[in-house]
Amino acid sequence: MICLNITGYEVEKLEDPFGLLSGERFEFFLDLEVDEEDELYSEKGVGLKCIFVREESGDKITNYHLFERETNKVLDFELEEDEEELVLSYCRKYAVLVEE
Repeated sequence: MICLNITGYEVEKLEDPFGLLSGERFEFFLDLEVDEEDELYSEKGVGLKCIFVREESGDKITNYHLFERETNKVLDFELEEDEEELVLSYCRKYAVLVEE
């Protein structure tokens, strides 16, 4: 069950100056609203930093970590499968809005 809601984001297209990596890479910082009953909840706010990759073989999240927004402290939690799908769909939708 999804216990988080994405309320905002910042995104930046990452450049590969040497052309070693396939596809396009984007760094997302997502603002999350987490249910107070969820163990991930923090009064200081919760964010998610992730690397979204768009390749011919498909889109994916290659790396992510959750953090406390007020302190930038990394939180030792993993997303559930349905939450990962929510994040992937969100990144897929908003990566196309990034200007070259």
